[in-house]
Amino acid sequence: LVGVEESGGDSVQTGGILRLSCVVSGKVYLINCMGWFRQVIGKKPEGVAALERDENGRASYADSVKGRFTISQDRARNSLYLEMNNLQPADTAMYYCAATDHEACISSDVIKFDARGRGTRVSVSS
Repeated sequence: LVGVEESGGDSVQTGGILRLSCVVSGKVYLINCMGWFRQVIGKKPEGVAALERDENGRASYADSVKGRFTISQDRARNSLYLEMNNLQPADTAMYYCAATDHEACISSDVIKFDARGRGTRVSVSS
């Protein structure tokens, strides 16, 4: 019922910066929380960040990205962003945007969200 589409993935060097974008469509009024998770082939997915859809929604981050990544939204544009600074090779992964109508909104839960996109690839070289 909700479409999700990510963009912004790229290849950068260690210490680089990227900004991922996500646009949702359809019944967006049902969404309570949006977030990002990432996955490397052969490994479990990792919730990266989550943000409550309220105007002053609280953000939640995985310890591995705290202080480097910032999640934000533009509610008028039904968009979610992930600003990634000081990227490291360990950040290399496919990044997915996801949304849910559930009230719980913490980064570790993003991997369970029902609506998700096809992903955008981030590659960080040393």
